[in-house]
Amino acid sequence: MKKRQVVIKQRKSSYTTTSSTSNVRYVECQKNHAANLGGYAVDGCREFMARGGEGTDDALTCAACGCHRNFHRREVQTEVVCEYSPPN
Repeated sequence: MKKRQVVIKQRKSSYTTTSSTSNVRYVECQKNHAANLGGYAVDGCREFMARGGEGTDDALTCAACGCHRNFHRREVQTEVVCEYSPPN
């Protein structure tokens, strides 16, 4: 999912345009399967793969390990572009 936001501000005949694009990826699973035994063990799932289509309940469940998406480490890549036009 990509977000795009454009903000235009006017100050004394100058315009500033800011554009931001975010790309979110869910990578390795960090669920501790041995927590109730007092240990630490992860299942080795390397990347979140949705079990169902977007907008369904299965979109939040991983097809590989069966965990909820929140157990997977979230990786956000953001790109911000600013443009400035000096006053005439």
